Amino acid sequence: MSHITKGLLLALVVIVISLVGHVLNIDLESWFGWISMGVFILAIVWSVNYYGTQMNNAVTFGNLFAHGFKVAAVAICITFLYTLLSMYVLFPDSIDRILQKGMEQAAKDGRAMPDMSEDQMQMAKKVTTAFILAGVVLINLVVGAIGSLIGAAITKKKPQDPFGNQPM
Repeated sequence: MSHITKGLLLALVVIVISLVGHVLNIDLESWFGWISMGVFILAIVWSVNYYGTQMNNAVTFGNLFAHGFKVAAVAICITFLYTLLSMYVLFPDSIDRILQKGMEQAAKDGRAMPDMSEDQMQMAKKVTTAFILAGVVLINLVVGAIGSLIGAAITKKKPQDPFGNQPM
């Protein structure tokens, strides 16, 4: 199974989790994001371990890490495209929901939020959109690197000595 196939499967699982969260209206809860991150890390660790098994454990730490990071990169590309699609086509109200939740949280914390003009609201939407898109990439890159490191560290390795089987 290639890193592309594994990345595609991982992205599909993360997308399904996101869709379920949105349908159940729990996608903006603070704990909900941890579910996707946990699945992401576990899937990368499994992927790296499975790759080691596919290669009969004749791999190095670097080979394993690279494979896991490639799986993460494929999944990140697909989830980034899904995020764009969901924000502008599937759930165009998602940015408004995020801003509303932020204002409610600020009011609950005792921070006064002045009424925003239409221009300020448009700017807040643009900034929020940029943060979401950057977060999808950067946070998942870090999580993918962590999963790759863990997977490479725990996977059994029997690297071949390049000079060991040389004819004299």
